[in-house]
Amino acid sequence: MGTGHSTGGDTDLYRPDEDWLASIARSAAVETGAPAELLGGYLGLLADAALTGRRPQRHELSDVRALGCQAAERGVGASRVVDLFLSAAWRLWSDLPSEVRKRDPDAAAAAAAAVLRVVGDAVAVLVEGHQAERRLMVRREESMRREVIDDLLRGDSDVARMVERAEPFGLDLGRPHSLVLAAPGKRLVDSSAVAALLERAVIGRFGDRDVLAADKDGQIVIMVPYQTTGIDARTAPNDVGVFVHSELCRIRKGDSWRVATGRAYPGAYGIARSYEEAREALSLSENLRLNDKVVHAQDLLVYRVLVRDQVAIVDLVQAVLGPLTQARGGAGPLLLTLQTYLDSGGVATQTARRLHMSVRTVAYRLGKIATLTGHDPTDPEQRLALHVAAVGAGLLGWPDSVASLSSWIR
Repeated sequence: MGTGHSTGGDTDLYRPDEDWLASIARSAAVETGAPAELLGGYLGLLADAALTGRRPQRHELSDVRALGCQAAERGVGASRVVDLFLSAAWRLWSDLPSEVRKRDPDAAAAAAAAVLRVVGDAVAVLVEGHQAERRLMVRREESMRREVIDDLLRGDSDVARMVERAEPFGLDLGRPHSLVLAAPGKRLVDSSAVAALLERAVIGRFGDRDVLAADKDGQIVIMVPYQTTGIDARTAPNDVGVFVHSELCRIRKGDSWRVATGRAYPGAYGIARSYEEAREALSLSENLRLNDKVVHAQDLLVYRVLVRDQVAIVDLVQAVLGPLTQARGGAGPLLLTLQTYLDSGGVATQTARRLHMSVRTVAYRLGKIATLTGHDPTDPEQRLALHVAAVGAGLLGWPDSVASLSSWIR
């Protein structure tokens, strides 16, 4: 311990010794577990305040703020670096030269007040710098996250680059991944925050950190590694799609969600393939007006077969159901009756109950359909063409939009 001497007046009589300050820094670092170099010139400011009463200048506080930024960059938490500063201040005050302690009580009180002012100013700008850097880091990470997800979902041809960029997020692209796509019932203003909460929830539920979630085009996308012992997309209680839907409803109470899951595929291109399946499943479920809020691509394979040959399905709808447009009131009421009748397993009473009409009305409409189309929906042998055409009409949005069929052909 010691101080150097100067030729100034009493308030400028003592100057701190560098070895003394370095010893205090090392002791504070050992106690708090934070790097001693994060103290920078802070101890010099404290010693100067104790010996001369001088408050730090603006550029000196800027240097302390930079130390907060540096701590955040190095992964040192704000509480730990504050502990380092407070520990160093206590050690310096208790280890001041005896000459300072021989001052009169008023001078000692002034020195203590000066030190406390410096501690308060320094800690304030230290935390401010730490928080500012953390916000920048979060924004950079969110930007990188979006870029990585965009590359993966697009199926970027540079696989090596994708693997390199995914590595910081803990993604092992050699594992099979399933894509889960969640669409809100209304526009989200805080989709990034919802995605972050959902990612933590999925990691907590399934115990695998190889998970990545982000917002994309107003929807939430989440990549989940396939676990051969864990996930059965249709029946297992830990089904990811069901969990994601329930968690989103919990996070955003009152909002409605529709969730679609793609099948799991290995490799970087497998992620893009699973994403396309999830997107298609989501679109099909909306066009078909399915009641299920969670749908799986593998359960909609038959509908995917139908829409793959767009020209053929358009031709089938026009040929089989086109005559319904000649009915009074248009094709809509008859098509709704037909779809409900088919969904009810061909039971007229159940159809009437669902449509809130009499069985006689249902029978009349079914007869009208048979007359106009030449296909009797009550005849099992003739029902197949009507069934496929009705499904196709749902996929195409027919007959609500006259332009829907021509747009599909193009």
